[in-house]
Amino acid sequence: MQPTPDFEPKSAAKKLLREGRSAALASLMPQSGDPYCSLVNVATAADGAPLLLISRLAVHTKNLIADPRASLMIDERKAGDPLQDARVMLMGTATPTDDPDVRRRYLERQPEAEMFVGFADFAFYRMALTSAHLVAGFGRIVDLKPSDVLTPIDDAAELTAAEPDILAHMNADHADTCRLYATRLLGAADGAWRCVGCDPEGLELQLDRTALRLPFPQRIRTPGVLRQMLKQLADQARAA
Repeated sequence: MQPTPDFEPKSAAKKLLREGRSAALASLMPQSGDPYCSLVNVATAADGAPLLLISRLAVHTKNLIADPRASLMIDERKAGDPLQDARVMLMGTATPTDDPDVRRRYLERQPEAEMFVGFADFAFYRMALTSAHLVAGFGRIVDLKPSDVLTPIDDAAELTAAEPDILAHMNADHADTCRLYATRLLGAADGAWRCVGCDPEGLELQLDRTALRLPFPQRIRTPGVLRQMLKQLADQARAA
């Protein structure tokens, strides 16, 4: 399916991926090869790769240790008939990682995991995508490549390295601006919205377990350009 003025498949898939906070995880049973599906919480790496925190006592983790192939489905979780809403299926392999940035990014989005993240049986997993399948409504069904849903970050090392400081600054000194972004630019209900993620293509805002993606008008690679962009977006929000 080709993009239309009101539907761009790559953007729709990226939005689902970045806003997802829980997902259905499908893995393979080691002996029988039967599919096994479970519910997991999810976050994303700087490039958008799905991140999981799972216990090796769980069946799905035992399955992934034996065979890392997996599929993850993220949907909009809106009220009403779920078949009318968008969802993206992500296929690939899920393997353990001890990258400290994975821990930080996961806990920004899933702060309740702080109470058990240090348990010996828990580990972080990162999913390497091989393909994606988007269902975004009637007639809007598209197969996508990993490069269609992931965010290039090789040219934005300065920005990704500064992300912890950016989030701390936004939440401590510009909480009202985060609130304006969510309510004025994204049409969200009022509340104590926080900035939980920043990458070259947008911001992630979160209130409790609801997350919203604020895309940038153009790609950002450095903190200096980001400051200018955030000011521009804040001016737009105040004028809305």
